[in-house]
Amino acid sequence: MPILLRVLAAFPLSVLHAVGTVVGWLIYLGSRRFRKYLRENLEAAGYNDPAIRRAAVAEAGKGVVELPAIWLQSDQRALARVVRSEGWEIVESARMRGKGVILLTPHLGCWEIAGQYCGRSDPLTVLYSPPKLAWLEPLMRAGRERQAIRSVPADLSGVRALLRALHRNEAIGILPDQVPGANEGEWTEFFGRPAYTMTLVARLSQKTGAPVILTWAERLQRGRGYRMRFAPLPETLPGESAVRRMNRGIEALIRNCPAQYLWAYNRYKVPAGIEPPARRER
Repeated sequence: MPILLRVLAAFPLSVLHAVGTVVGWLIYLGSRRFRKYLRENLEAAGYNDPAIRRAAVAEAGKGVVELPAIWLQSDQRALARVVRSEGWEIVESARMRGKGVILLTPHLGCWEIAGQYCGRSDPLTVLYSPPKLAWLEPLMRAGRERQAIRSVPADLSGVRALLRALHRNEAIGILPDQVPGANEGEWTEFFGRPAYTMTLVARLSQKTGAPVILTWAERLQRGRGYRMRFAPLPETLPGESAVRRMNRGIEALIRNCPAQYLWAYNRYKVPAGIEPPARRER
């Protein structure tokens, strides 16, 4: 399999995305679980248009097949695929506060290239969880840990490393829409449904004063590359928690390009040891 990934890395992005579209449909047709979550999550979020569902299937496949081109190609070649950036000045302005920067990259577009772009010059520390496929770990780490990027484990030592990075006025990167473990999150609305959401981002920001910035890399049509986008969190609504504010910001990003969100991810699962929200409310 590693050899196949290296072969794929040699192809143009347009070819990889075309192949990815086919792969997405093969997964959709062959995996009942993938199909179930994708359809349910889209419909619950109000996206009932079959065209968006078809596009979401294709984008999920592109997200898999484009990885070799990002992990295994040179830094220069991989980053050359970012053909446009909007809002980087938000990051530069945040750095001037001297509190570090918290960059949130949800499962939207190509989050792998987003991490590389943000760590292309200045230090970036990101949380790291080993993949389920052991053979994939060396390739993943080699693809992520380059330039000024450093991966730390998703445990207490990793959280301490994130804090130290912020105190050095560096940036850290977090995937904010992953389901956290027991006692690491709270039930908060996400597209109208309760989702167990990490509190880590809010705690780090409150402890250090670091501003939080949302970022994602939009896939352009026909493999023309990616467009990086950066945006601050929305203003807090009256009575709104910091965690709900974060989810609302993520929702706003997704509405820009709903087909490129990873709807097949089981975002609403109940972690082991955590009561479902319905039980908690009784």
